[in-house]
Amino acid sequence: MTKQRIGVLVMSYGTPESLDQVEAYYTHIRRGNPPSPEQLKELTDRYDAIVGGFFPLRENTNKQVQALEQMLNERHPDKTFVCYQGLKHASPFIEDGVEQMVKDGIEQAVGVVLAPHYSIMSVGGYIKRAQEKAEELGGLDIKFVKSYHLHPKLIEALSKRVTETLQRFAGTPKEEVRVIFTAHSLPEKIVEMRDPYPEQLLATSKAIAEQTGVTNWQFGWQSAGQTAMPWLGPDILDVLHTITKEEQVKNVLICPIGFVSDHLEVLYDLDIEAQQVAKELGIHLERTPSLNTDPLYMETLSDVVYEHCNGK
Repeated sequence: MTKQRIGVLVMSYGTPESLDQVEAYYTHIRRGNPPSPEQLKELTDRYDAIVGGFFPLRENTNKQVQALEQMLNERHPDKTFVCYQGLKHASPFIEDGVEQMVKDGIEQAVGVVLAPHYSIMSVGGYIKRAQEKAEELGGLDIKFVKSYHLHPKLIEALSKRVTETLQRFAGTPKEEVRVIFTAHSLPEKIVEMRDPYPEQLLATSKAIAEQTGVTNWQFGWQSAGQTAMPWLGPDILDVLHTITKEEQVKNVLICPIGFVSDHLEVLYDLDIEAQQVAKELGIHLERTPSLNTDPLYMETLSDVVYEHCNGK
């Protein structure tokens, strides 16, 4: 008897693969409007500042997709899983991933985003694009994982990182280290839409705090877009200023729960920009390592994908 083949569309934001692709990437983000020379230089300089322009996100995503496919097939030998990438702003685009599945004769598929928290403006957009392409091509039944922000293995993986990184504050009592959980900001209008994104992020933060025994914590936003509309705040850089001035906080651990890979928002916005502000303020700042291909994160993805297969 032939094993059922399940396609897995692994979706993420995407990143350019080299500095010469930054302009095309930025233009796609800006819906076809090329950036000004100043905007392009600013973004290119940020990538260049990360280990001389090394682009870790693409490599991380490739490894995550490979690791997920391997784990699904090892843990669930009753089916054959084939993973495909679908990126929001780079090739292979979400639509390309769906099209390749159909070309390969896949009839059943599950879509999952490399982001644990649902927002209609983020994960919702990925799902919409994949669904529309699947409907256009026909013959593909695709289900979607919307969120997995409280999966026990995800909470365990993040909690381990908090506990281990707190050890870098040698000689400082745990309760004197302010733990700040962060995620990518989104436009404020999602609050009026009763979008679950902020609540899910707080739920993840609380679960980690409970598991690690951390009582001195708060939430902060980061990496807001440069647009006319207001974005969710306070921004992490403002938080650092505020807690130093008003509470004389001198030890900070940032845990970026909204990001699963090392990429620009982590390696530049936190490791360079936030670290620079912390030095100016006399703060000892540490960051928890990214999940990347952590087996517990791979198990989380494997679990939620398998749950969405037919018959589950």
